[in-house]
Amino acid sequence: MQNIVVRANAERWAFKQPFRITGYEWTDSDLLVVEARAGALVGRGEALGVYYHDDTVQRGLRQIEELAEQAERGSSVEELAAALPAGGARNALDCALWDLRAKVERRPVWQILGFDAPKPVRTTFTVGADEPARMAQTARTYSKASALKLKLTGAGDDAERVRAVRAVRPDVWLGVDANQGFTRDSLERLIPALQACNVSLVEQPLPIGHEADLEGFSSPIPIAADESAQDSSDLEKIAGRFDVVNVKLDKCGGLTEGMRMVQKMRRLGLRSMVGCMGGTSLSMAPAFVLGQLCEIVDLDGPILFARDREPAADYDDEGRVFCSEALWGGPA
Repeated sequence: MQNIVVRANAERWAFKQPFRITGYEWTDSDLLVVEARAGALVGRGEALGVYYHDDTVQRGLRQIEELAEQAERGSSVEELAAALPAGGARNALDCALWDLRAKVERRPVWQILGFDAPKPVRTTFTVGADEPARMAQTARTYSKASALKLKLTGAGDDAERVRAVRAVRPDVWLGVDANQGFTRDSLERLIPALQACNVSLVEQPLPIGHEADLEGFSSPIPIAADESAQDSSDLEKIAGRFDVVNVKLDKCGGLTEGMRMVQKMRRLGLRSMVGCMGGTSLSMAPAFVLGQLCEIVDLDGPILFARDREPAADYDDEGRVFCSEALWGGPA
C-alpha cells in the first residue's frame, strides 16, 4: 500500500436522554473519527476511548497527530497500529486501516478475514440505571428488542430494578451489568433475585483488581468480564474466575486485537461477547464483523443518540442488528 495520510477530528453527539451507569451520567458523547487515505481512497474509523482510563477524545487526537508524520514517511499498517497503546486512538486507526484495505483490495473486510457473508445478529438493548419504574418504562419502549441489558449500581434497589423490568418484558433474554458496582457479598445476596427473574448474564460485578474475590464462587448465572479484560494479555488471569469476556474494540485497540482476543478465549474455554463503549453506526460496523464469531452481542450504541450516520446500522423488528459494507469495510 502506498504512503498513507492519517487525519483525525473530534465530534460531539447528543444523547436522546441522559444515560447513567455506576458513578457516571452523560448527556452527550465526544467521538474520535480517524481517516486513512491512500490516493483517492479513504478508510474511516470511530472511537470513544475508555472513560475509566481517562482515555479521552482529546488524548486520542494528540496521539493521532503525533502518528501522522510517521504514516506519511511510509510506515507499514502493522507499524502504525503497533505505535499506539490499546485504547480509543488505536481502535479508530486500526478500523480506518481495515476500511482502507477493503477499498484498496476491492473486497470486504469479512472476506479478507475468511468469514462467510455476515448475517444479522441479535443484540441487547441497554436500559440505563434509574428508578425501577422508569427502567420498566424504558424497557417497554424497546418493543422490538428480544434481549435487554440492565445497568445496576450496587444500591439496595437493584433487585427491584430487575423485577420491574422482568414484569413488563417477560419474553426477553435478560442480562445485568454492574460496571464494578458490587462486592462479593452484595453479589451473593442479589443472585437469588436474579435467578427468580431468569437473568442469563451478570457482567463485571466487582471492581478491577478484585477478580480474586470470585475464587470459589460458584455462580448459577454466567459471569462476564468487561473492565477486568482489556486486551488479550488479561485473559489468562481471569480464566476460571469468569465464564464470558466482553470484547470492546475501544478497550483492546481495534478489530485486529479483537480477533486475537476471541481466538485466545476459545483456547482458554471462555465464551465470547462483543460490546461497545457507545458510538454511532461507524463504531458498530467493525464490532459487528467480530460479532459473527460471538455468542452474545451488545451493539446498541446508536439507538442512544438523537441522530445517527448515513448509511446507518439496521435494527430490525426481531431485535437484530446488521451493518452493511456501504457503512464500513466494503470496497465501494
